[in-house]
Amino acid sequence: MKKNLAAALLVIGLCAFGSKAMAGGVGYINYPKVQDNFAFAQAAIKEVDAKSLELQQFMVDKEKQYKALDTPLKKQNFEDATAREFNAKQEALIKLKAQKEEQVFNKIQAAAKQVLVEQKLDAIVDFRVIFVGGVDITDQVIQKLKAMP
Repeated sequence: MKKNLAAALLVIGLCAFGSKAMAGGVGYINYPKVQDNFAFAQAAIKEVDAKSLELQQFMVDKEKQYKALDTPLKKQNFEDATAREFNAKQEALIKLKAQKEEQVFNKIQAAAKQVLVEQKLDAIVDFRVIFVGGVDITDQVIQKLKAMP
């Protein structure tokens, strides 16, 4: 009787261990594909691109103003003022880009975490890390993002 009980406990333990091992795994995500299919990310890219174009237009306008100046002193003062203005605008653009990238990443990461829990995965990695195996969760993450408000 003790042998049967011990054998039964062993089988139950192995089954429990096996089901935990089967439930886990590694998922992978194609981050660029998610970004391409995420409206918020596309809007963020457009906003950053628009600001970048504004900066380029700023320099074109300043070049026209520079050509209209007649004295070397005016040109030097204009160059100094323009350089300060350009640097401020460029820093603002860099901050905006970093802020938007972080917002996009955080939203994608939140959706990926939901999929991780739902699929009972151990981890999610970038698709370029996986050579063989794993579970592609890219489309599931895209669906989660589309369902987010």
